Amino acid sequence: MDSPSRSSVIIIGAGVSGLSAAKLLAENGIEDILILEASDRIGGRIRKEDFGGVSVELGAGWIAGVGGKESNPVWELANESGLRTCFSDYSNARYNIYDRSGKIFPSGLAADSYKKAVDSAIRQLRIQEAEFCGSDLSNATEPPSTPKTPIELAIDFILHDFEMAEVEPISTYVDFGEREFLVADERGYEHLLYKMAEDFLFSSGGNILDSRLKLNKVVRELRHSRNGVTVTTEDGSVYDANYVILSVSIGVLQSDLISFSPPLPRWKTEAIQQCDVIVYTKIFLKFPDKFWPCGPGKEFFIYAHERRGYYTFWQHMENAYPGSNILVVTLTNEESKRVESQSDEETLQEAMEVLRDMFGPNIPDATNILVPRWWSNRFQRGSYSNYPLITNDQDFRDIKAPVGRIFFSGEHTSERFSGYVHGGYLAGIDTGKAILEDIGKNKERQNDQNQTFLLEPLLALTGSLTLGQTETTVVSGPHKCEIPTQLYLSGNIGIQEAIL
Repeated sequence: MDSPSRSSVIIIGAGVSGLSAAKLLAENGIEDILILEASDRIGGRIRKEDFGGVSVELGAGWIAGVGGKESNPVWELANESGLRTCFSDYSNARYNIYDRSGKIFPSGLAADSYKKAVDSAIRQLRIQEAEFCGSDLSNATEPPSTPKTPIELAIDFILHDFEMAEVEPISTYVDFGEREFLVADERGYEHLLYKMAEDFLFSSGGNILDSRLKLNKVVRELRHSRNGVTVTTEDGSVYDANYVILSVSIGVLQSDLISFSPPLPRWKTEAIQQCDVIVYTKIFLKFPDKFWPCGPGKEFFIYAHERRGYYTFWQHMENAYPGSNILVVTLTNEESKRVESQSDEETLQEAMEVLRDMFGPNIPDATNILVPRWWSNRFQRGSYSNYPLITNDQDFRDIKAPVGRIFFSGEHTSERFSGYVHGGYLAGIDTGKAILEDIGKNKERQNDQNQTFLLEPLLALTGSLTLGQTETTVVSGPHKCEIPTQLYLSGNIGIQEAIL
């Protein structure tokens, strides 16, 4: 068990937000930091794994928001590191929709269905906005339609689970651009985090050897007061700090993994529970050879089933890794949880039945399958945050707001970029700046208190003080005296700030 000396700041979680916060603190002279990571690696929901001879991304896989008026900071990191990426064009996916007999829906029908789904989603959102604002609904447009047919269900799934329909444009695309790039680098997306860590943690040969990063440290309790925070881990280790940055996921905050003493205030817990957690599962399948269409506009394809979200969204990896013979199918939310609870063999059987619906009974069996389990992982409890489309701005402020000396960070604290890697990165920087500001205020307050302490003997003197030709002020009290006006005012300021 570890019982080291007190740190200035303990960062809980070595994901992108925790590391960007730690880096900012170190760059500003706060070097006695300690990073506690529950798992055996850094990265959080950025995680690669070797599969089928290539490196695949189980969690975050794209850099979203490229080519706009502002430069996405994660895209800048990728360029600096020479990270290999591939442009992803989703626009053709809606024209590659297969029915259960293996036929592709006509492009005109697909386009009409997509337009109908978009119009319906916008009507629904406007109704929600009117209800939220207490507006009159009597002049509202026709009610939104409910998807019923397999193609309508498939497009509804794509629209809401991938494109996140909103009345207002998504901030990421407005600020940084609408292009998205798939990470296709053997070093993995996590390479960006290792490069970031190397700037302030001792590393050698691509491994972080700095004692300020401690892996396999599962934080279970935070005891906090006005003077600092005591952190207790599952193995019985105890750490003390002036401040804590809690950069765990919103799913972990909603779970009972970490307890607080005293408990978090009600405004904080209510805001945390307001946020939805999306489970996003990319299932990887390796084949002896490819049997699916490739070429321009064929990277993504869709399966239309009577059950919404049932093995709907597919992607081949030939653009990223030519000759890899890997397919990826994405499930979300309830389908993700269902698949996580069953064996990989059962999941493989379901996926193969779907593929045989689309491409015929004679396609080869997959030789391997990889099924991530983000919902079952107690250190993640989901993939990313998803605020209700109509959200009170106060919820964002409350989720982000510190409680005493515990500061909160992560993509869920980013009002403009929640759910994205760059949201987590920028949130970490914001949290680091907030702690630096608080440290500065505390130093100023301490200096004023010290100044007041030094003045007290002078204030207690009887008689008069002669400091050259200075105007004097009479101070009443048990020891009436005259002191220089400048001296009195300076002391008074210190007393006032100490009270505040």
